[in-house]
Amino acid sequence: MEAKLDDAHGVNRQKHRPLILVAVLLAMFMAAVESTIVATAMPTIVGELGGFELLSMVFAVYLLTQAITIPIYGKLADLYGRKKVFLIGVAIFLLGSLLSGLSPSMEALIVFRAFQGLGAGSVMPIATTIVGDIYTREERARVQGLLSSVWGISAVVGPLLGSLIVEFGHWPWVFWINLPIGVASLVIIALFLKEHLGSGRVSLDLLGSFWMLVAIVSFLLFIMFGGKAFPWLSWQSAFLLLVFALSLWLLIREEKRAEEPMMPLQLWGMRTIAIANVATLITGSLLISLSTFLPTYMQGVMGTSARTAGYALAVMSLGWPLASTVAGRVLLVLGSRRTSLIGSVFLLLGSIFFATLSPERPVLWAMSGSFLIGVGMGFTNTAYIVTIQNSVPWNVRGVATSSNLFMRMLGGTIGASVLGAILNNVLTQFFLNHGVTGMALSENMQAINELLNQVQGLPSSDASVRAPSVVDTLLKQGLATGMHSVFLSMLVIALINMPLVYFLPREDHTMGKAHR
Repeated sequence: MEAKLDDAHGVNRQKHRPLILVAVLLAMFMAAVESTIVATAMPTIVGELGGFELLSMVFAVYLLTQAITIPIYGKLADLYGRKKVFLIGVAIFLLGSLLSGLSPSMEALIVFRAFQGLGAGSVMPIATTIVGDIYTREERARVQGLLSSVWGISAVVGPLLGSLIVEFGHWPWVFWINLPIGVASLVIIALFLKEHLGSGRVSLDLLGSFWMLVAIVSFLLFIMFGGKAFPWLSWQSAFLLLVFALSLWLLIREEKRAEEPMMPLQLWGMRTIAIANVATLITGSLLISLSTFLPTYMQGVMGTSARTAGYALAVMSLGWPLASTVAGRVLLVLGSRRTSLIGSVFLLLGSIFFATLSPERPVLWAMSGSFLIGVGMGFTNTAYIVTIQNSVPWNVRGVATSSNLFMRMLGGTIGASVLGAILNNVLTQFFLNHGVTGMALSENMQAINELLNQVQGLPSSDASVRAPSVVDTLLKQGLATGMHSVFLSMLVIALINMPLVYFLPREDHTMGKAHR
């Protein structure tokens, strides 16, 4: 089934484009603000529901179910139209939000968050695809820059909303605040987005979908829980990697013979899409490294307040939308390759700031690096998504767009796990080098965990090993050493990204010039 487009450029002309764009922006804001607003309220939620040991699962299951559904929603949108898939996905997300706010226990909250993630997987890729459908090649660059500004706004507004809800209201509203926003988006899309789909037979690749789910789940479980729930070198790790490799092989075999493959292999055969997606994977790991580890370094090593650390991340959220807006115009003049290279240079400069960050540096140093990273993300991500959408026709634009967003999320998951493992290994080696072994080593590692919990306002899991109010010099030095290794790893990631972007085609290659 394929849409009947209104012109020769693969554009679905809409009478109410401004209203549709508002609906898309509302949906993207709802999804983007979700993580920041919930994270702010989690200490309060844990205090009421209990289950501190399950805290990480509240976020992990949401990310897992969201990640596994992103490529599937993208393909379904190509088969059945953007409108139906968007409405169904947002409805699932809103139902999950409603149930999450009604959770009587932490276990119930985890289940409902997983259900919420099943809907969240549709919001970002389908909203982005809708924009690609209703705007021309030249307009996409400008509008995608506008969409990127949602991330900057949500990063600033989310924590503020969360803190206000916790202080003056009740924690369920961090989930229920999605309801009026989502309903407004649903109503606008239902009333004003018009799609004229053909009546051809639809062949759904169920077997390919199954093997894709198995491959994604096994790999993400290995990345998310390896080194935590079980050692990296263990039978559990070996089993998950074996399942991943086998299901990936079966997926590729199935996609080669499927009439409507869930993930068309020819997409990855296109140089533009392959390089853009791999580069997105790399920048995704760079982004998560900053947002995960910078606040901890600033509070635990530099001794700043949580508010100051938040400001340092906020400037990244300001740099991103500003750069995205500029990138939308630069793309039309310089093309995707040069625009991406500009962004890569900013990512490298920002990484240099963090590689040279030390406790003696002023806070402005960290803020400057954060801003540069934001500018780099704005340039690169806008260039990647616009280039991909310009390279494919309508009938694969959904799966092509979702593949890029999936790679960003996968990069973030891999980055957080790998760099977290680097941090733990460097900390352990640091203490061993200073003669801390056995029970003392375990107590020092636990003391750092407790220190970070206190810094972030989380309850201590064991009051007997709380870090003292005056941070022990050895703990602080160990944390500084470990974080420095993480920041050096960020620099390596940025260096890897540079030559990769250089190999983007000088001109955008498309799957048919008529499908711009």
